[in-house]
Amino acid sequence: VQLQASGGGLVQPGGSLRLSCAASGFNISSYTMSWFRQAPGKGPEWVSTVATDGSTYYTDSVKGRFTSSRDNAKGTLYLQMNSLKSEDTAVYYCAKASAEYGLAYPYNYWGQGTLVTVSS
Repeated sequence: VQLQASGGGLVQPGGSLRLSCAASGFNISSYTMSWFRQAPGKGPEWVSTVATDGSTYYTDSVKGRFTSSRDNAKGTLYLQMNSLKSEDTAVYYCAKASAEYGLAYPYNYWGQGTLVTVSS
């Protein structure tokens, strides 16, 4: 199993970025996938989840600004981030649930992270 996150970078406040997470070694369509982030000096924070049926869930601070999705055919998870704020600065990680289909399973594989810096 491998998760390869990409798409991070430096963006001005109000700008947009799209993160990708390329999955290999398993069938992404069968697993809940999520995005987490860790800001400098802070603990990890859950950002968004995409369930196997395509349902999406978001932490309150990103609702209306971030959109997560999956392309099962490509084995890729996405996070479209709009109206970015300085407080969105963090390393973003994708993660795979440890068992098929459920929403409540812990995560057993994590990508290497991609840094998003929101600054003028």
